[in-house]
Amino acid sequence: MQCHNGHTLCSTCKTRVHNRCPTCRQELGDIRCLALEKIAESLELPCRYISLGCPEIFPYYSKLKHEAICNFRPYNCPYAGSDCSVVGDIPYLVAHLRDDHRVDMHSGCTFNHRYVKSNPMEVENATWMLTVFHCFGQYFCLHFEAFQLGMAPVYMAFLRFMGDEREARNYSYSLEVGGNGRKLTFEGSPRSIRDSHKKVRDSHDGLIIYRHMALFFSGGDRKELKLRVTGRIWKEQQNPDGGVCIPNLCT
Repeated sequence: MQCHNGHTLCSTCKTRVHNRCPTCRQELGDIRCLALEKIAESLELPCRYISLGCPEIFPYYSKLKHEAICNFRPYNCPYAGSDCSVVGDIPYLVAHLRDDHRVDMHSGCTFNHRYVKSNPMEVENATWMLTVFHCFGQYFCLHFEAFQLGMAPVYMAFLRFMGDEREARNYSYSLEVGGNGRKLTFEGSPRSIRDSHKKVRDSHDGLIIYRHMALFFSGGDRKELKLRVTGRIWKEQQNPDGGVCIPNLCT
């Protein structure tokens, strides 16, 4: 935009100065500076995430659209127990989870976790645990928590991949919980941590156990929750002959 005396500034800054030219204090009006707009169209600028590894260069007006979906943009901290505002790349967040949130870190692609709660009646929106697994050179977050699904109290376990959505589709996982001769199983692909913890939980994309079933699995007098959740992670490999994905198990 420009004022009647030819002083220029962008439309975003125009609102900040309350439609008054900061140079001559004249009212700006709605005069566009077409010459500067043409120059802006000809500019090519690097992505703002170049320091994180993005090599792309874009015309001025395409740059912001790219940055909103850039695979190199920082990730939000995946810890769900508090409103953590930390952002960074994956190595930084792994160290942050270990050092600041004191998250349990494990190596390997299979897991066997036991969750115990003395008063299973208290399930309203309680985030219980986050565990990080390192396998296939990648990091995965296992969440286990309790919340109300409608009027029913439930427990839910699900896995998130510390990377983008495209990479997450290369992996699959299974979860199993059981007891008293019964079991529930879930199998799917981990969601990227680009999807917030709440978004994954509210989409019910994981192993969901209703409280009455969880107490049945726990055995005894059903006054204490004792759940054992087992699972594994595997990498899908493309079969060059048939184009079919076959599992590649981690040993």
